[in-house]
Amino acid sequence: MTDVTDATFEEVVIARSAQVPVVVDLWAPWCGPCKTLSPIIERVVAHTGGAVELAKVNVDENPRVSATFAVQSIPAVFALRDGKIVDQFIGALPESQVAEFVGRLAPQSTEADLLVEAGDEASLRRALELEVGHPTAVRALARLLLDTGRPDEALEVLAKVPETPETRVLAAEARLAGQQVDLEGGDVGPLLDSLLERVRDDESARQEFIDVLETLGPDDPRTARYRKALAARLF
Repeated sequence: MTDVTDATFEEVVIARSAQVPVVVDLWAPWCGPCKTLSPIIERVVAHTGGAVELAKVNVDENPRVSATFAVQSIPAVFALRDGKIVDQFIGALPESQVAEFVGRLAPQSTEADLLVEAGDEASLRRALELEVGHPTAVRALARLLLDTGRPDEALEVLAKVPETPETRVLAAEARLAGQQVDLEGGDVGPLLDSLLERVRDDESARQEFIDVLETLGPDDPRTARYRKALAARLF
């Protein structure tokens, strides 16, 4: 659930609805029916497990969003997909009708989805036979292969799909594991310093350096510092 303002509406609702259906709940603190509907719609959307997202808009504080939907009474609920309104209702509905409304938006689970939920290797491989490039199956299988000491197989699986931030980290972990680089419980500073000396002329050292930073993640303060050092060496 996200509280949306006039300033964030374009990004949080319009742009986001290109990736996942977004339900927009327009409410106000003085609205009695809104207080009845809000916990229901929050609960129902939460049960989709991220297949549908909820954006809440206080109409008193965000008149531009209200005008966009031409709201005349609240609670007013709109469903958006690809930036367009695909469904809506006005007033507080019982939970069964709210669930039906949200259910029309949530994509139906495929056989591959159900196999991914099983989570074992055979099921994950079968899911990828049914839906080549199924993103969740790819990530889950790559993680399973990494955890069972098969980094080369993990890289083969990851190579079949376009790169995303999640798959990039998994691939970095797989390459490091294949080179038997152990980052658990140790200070990676000396390793990064050593690699930094070779990044200009040694492609493998440069890749290993980048892979270590990927595994550290963007929130680790060392990542920004060493990326800046890498850029200084290369450019």
